[in-house]
Parts: sequence; structure tokens; C-alpha cells
Amino acid sequence: MFVVANLVTTIAGLLSLVINLYTFVIIVAAFLSWVNPDPYNAIVRTLRAMTEPVFYRIRKMIPFVMFNGIDLSPVVALVVLQLLNGVVVQSLLQLGLRLTSE
Repeated sequence: MFVVANLVTTIAGLLSLVINLYTFVIIVAAFLSWVNPDPYNAIVRTLRAMTEPVFYRIRKMIPFVMFNGIDLSPVVALVVLQLLNGVVVQSLLQLGLRLTSE
């Protein structure tokens, strides 16, 4: 049973890492949107390619996410990511710990 417990714990750790990295990407993309960077820069294009599909879906699902010209979709994405981190990752970690103790 310890193999399954280790697998579940490792999956939780990897999922937490991915969530934290994507959180960082969203924060950097939000800061870049304030300074009007060069749209032909490779880093800017990569950040937009990584974040715009998520922001587009949020804007489509929640029409009031644009507030007086301010796009709040990064904030919504960050809240959803933190909820996933708090609920899914923590549940997987607790499951892994419970399987270890058996």
C-alpha cells in the first residue's frame, strides 16, 4: 500500500508545483499588462499564449469580470487556482498520509 501512498503524495506535490508556477505566470502577465510591453517580444508572446486562453474562458463565463475597463480575470484565475490548491492538493496529501498509516 505504501507504493500507492507515495504515488498519491507525489501527484499532489506535482500538482501543487504546477499550480504555483502558473500562479507566478499569471502575476507576471498581469504586471506586464500595466506597462504596455512590446507585443513582438518572445517572452510577452509566450506569457500571453499561456494566460489568454484561461482569461478568455473566464471572461466568457463571467461577463461582469470587466469592471470599469479593468480586467479582473487574472484575479478570478488566481482565486480558482488557490481553491484548487487548498481543496484538491490538500485532499490528495491527506489521502496519501492516510494510506501510509494503514
